[in-house]
Amino acid sequence: MNEQLRILLCEDDENLGNILRELLASKGFSVDLHTDGEAGRKAFMSHTYDLCLLDIMMPKRDGLTLAKDIRSVNADVPIIFLTAMGMRENVLEGFRAGADDYITKPFSLEELMLRIEAILRRTHNHIDRTPETQAVYQIGNYTFDTMSQRLTIGDSSQRLTTKENELLSLLCAFANHTLERSHALQVIWGISDDNVDADQSFSQRSMDVYVTKLRRMLRQDPRVEIKNVHGKGYKLIIPSEAH
Repeated sequence: MNEQLRILLCEDDENLGNILRELLASKGFSVDLHTDGEAGRKAFMSHTYDLCLLDIMMPKRDGLTLAKDIRSVNADVPIIFLTAMGMRENVLEGFRAGADDYITKPFSLEELMLRIEAILRRTHNHIDRTPETQAVYQIGNYTFDTMSQRLTIGDSSQRLTTKENELLSLLCAFANHTLERSHALQVIWGISDDNVDADQSFSQRSMDVYVTKLRRMLRQDPRVEIKNVHGKGYKLIIPSEAH
């Protein structure tokens, strides 16, 4: 999978940065290490990366700002935060900034590699969601193109991130039926019943953040709604004529 994939690593602790760079290089990745956010921003603007690993507390430009900069020019590149800031508010802020994953220090190198491999499997191998998945969906007045990752209504169009695209595709495949939370966690986040409870809880919070984002994107058509199904998951309500 990692045929010399390129990783942008921004970590202000030079010792930790060097350890991570050596680990990733030993796994076959090409790694660019930078110790401040501004250097990381310049590197991203100059090169193409398959994954970004960002510390949050960095000089010159913090990781949250850097993630937003990256998202402004590339909606798809996976971003993982590596940070000592582990409060729930910090995690939610990280996902709002565009993160695909959030790892709290201290962490094991094995856990980091497993999370990187899980994300790259999804982004490079295009996961098989469900047999019902289509290329284009009509969601009320919206047109959702899963291939270009665009949600369009009238003259307004917005590009979805890879994770937003995967979740909305899955909701559309189960339109007007309940998408069970456990199924979404397994398909999109790679979390099954056999995973550690902490990982599952973390990914559930992540999914809640993305559902909130999708609700905002779909609010221009009041007939469209993503409902919470208590104890089970979510249901995307689409007008019958569109579905």
